[in-house]
Amino acid sequence: MNFFYGIKSFLKKRFIFVKQGFGLRKIAEFFFALFISNNLTLLAKLYKTDKTGSHWYTVHYMNHLKKFKNRKIKLLEIGVGGYENPNDGGNSLRMWKKYFPFGKIFAIDIYDKSSLQENRIKIYRGSQVDKEFLEKISGEIGCFDIIIDDGSHLNEHMIETFKILFPKLRDGGVYAVEDVQTSYWDDYGGDSKNLSNPKTAMNFFKSLTDCLNYQEITDENYEETYYDKKIVSMHFYHNMIFIQKGNNDEESNIVKDHKRLS
Repeated sequence: MNFFYGIKSFLKKRFIFVKQGFGLRKIAEFFFALFISNNLTLLAKLYKTDKTGSHWYTVHYMNHLKKFKNRKIKLLEIGVGGYENPNDGGNSLRMWKKYFPFGKIFAIDIYDKSSLQENRIKIYRGSQVDKEFLEKISGEIGCFDIIIDDGSHLNEHMIETFKILFPKLRDGGVYAVEDVQTSYWDDYGGDSKNLSNPKTAMNFFKSLTDCLNYQEITDENYEETYYDKKIVSMHFYHNMIFIQKGNNDEESNIVKDHKRLS
């Protein structure tokens, strides 16, 4: 009797899921996750997030985010999942928490998802295009190392959110945009007939690829932008985009101050 009482006390002191009254399934999930914590695809399956299976995102995430694995990072994900049900969603947040053992995981959602909060997971309620709201939470949290847009998937929202939040990303950080297939869907503001439509997310982000080579532009009247100076790489995959932030200060070997020398 005393032995089992001691085990129970030990667990209560060390494992938050016992304090929260989770059942045996959650306990088994916790221990199983310890053995697969380096494999984001297996974690996604364990926590039942559609970042694998329905999509093929976790392979790309591991490639781009593995450098953050054991750092004290701050990750912000836009969109919690579960729609209006306050107790549904948060699957990917738990996946990120396990993958980044020293990280703090933040999220925003248009619905109240506060019941899904737990140790190292904090959720705010608000719109991804409410600049005042985003400025407030970024001021409270500080700069982010990783930002993931898995929100409304509306084209205008993906573009506007990037404009607001990319400056809140730390140098060396990564900004990921999921589900950009909506760039081709009319009901999300996309366009499958005019593939050059500048209002789609795909074309907005494609236009930023010129920022990588702004040092080579031979127009003496060219005005350098924030994106020119802070985007150091962009990667496009099926339905998702990664943008890495840093100092894009590699000089041209031929162009100086937007004038060609030879």
